[in-house]
Parts: sequence; C-alpha cells; structure tokens
Amino acid sequence: MTTTTAPAATTDRTGTDLGLLLLRLAIGLTMAAHGSQKLFGWFGGGGISGTGQFFSAKGYPAGEAMALIAGLSETFGGLALALGLLTPLAAAAILGTMINAIAVHGTDAFFAPKGFEYELVLAIGAAALALTGPGRIAVDNYLPALRNHRLVYGLAAIAVAVIAGGVTLLIRS
Repeated sequence: MTTTTAPAATTDRTGTDLGLLLLRLAIGLTMAAHGSQKLFGWFGGGGISGTGQFFSAKGYPAGEAMALIAGLSETFGGLALALGLLTPLAAAAILGTMINAIAVHGTDAFFAPKGFEYELVLAIGAAALALTGPGRIAVDNYLPALRNHRLVYGLAAIAVAVIAGGVTLLIRS
C-alpha cells in the first residue's frame, strides 16, 4: 500500500507580488489621473475652479478647498499607492475620497453610467491593498517600520478613511 502526500507548500510569492503590483498600478494611476483632473484640469477635468463649483453644487462648504483636498488625496494617494509607498495611508486617502464619491454620485443605481459600481470597485480595491500590504515589489520594503506589513496597519487605515470620509459627508449641507 502506497500513500500519497500533498505537495509541499511553496514559498514562491512571485505571482502574488506581481498581482499586488498590477492592482496597485491600476488603482493608483487611475486615482492619480482623477486627482490631476481636479488639481490641474488635465484629461478634461475642471481644475480647482470647475471642481470647486461641482463640490459647492453638491452641498460641500468651501468648494474650492474641498476640490483641493480631494485632488491632493487622489493624486498623491494614487501615486503613493502605485509606488507601494506608505501603502496603508495611501489606500486610506483613496478609500476616504471614494466614500464621498459614492455618496455624491448617489446609490440609486449600481451600474454605470448613473451607478456607483466604478467608485465601489476602486474603494474595495484600496481597502484590500490596505489589508494585504503592497507585496515585495514596493518602496515600503525599504522602510523599516513598514517592511513587514501588519494587519493592524490596514485596519487602522480603513478606520481612518471611514471616519474622515464620514466626517466630510457630515459637513455637507
């Protein structure tokens, strides 16, 4: 009688690291492009003035200041996420802005163009990266405090994003 054993677990994480890099690049660069629309008017965006008018129309006080905050959060949060730099914090910046984007665009429909599916996918992707960490192909691996990603960092980042996004929604009129 012969017995078979399951193959030994592999420690090769290359596929996981490449997958996390791909996810970080897709979400991060998408968000950075959206932020640059708000900050600079690039890619057909409204710039600070046009985006500020949109924020004011949606009930946010100081529309241009809110446009600046959203633009900076998206641009620098997105670039940092793409690089894997301060990943939990970068993910929190994106998640917080996406919480507001979902509320502003409304939840009357799920599917685009009037739905919130796009914003939800970006939000969940950012939250997932906060929880998993950036993988080994990331700047965080060169920072001693973040070299070994901890779940608590991701959970704290998500909590900060939810609180900051919620407070921002509360100041809308």
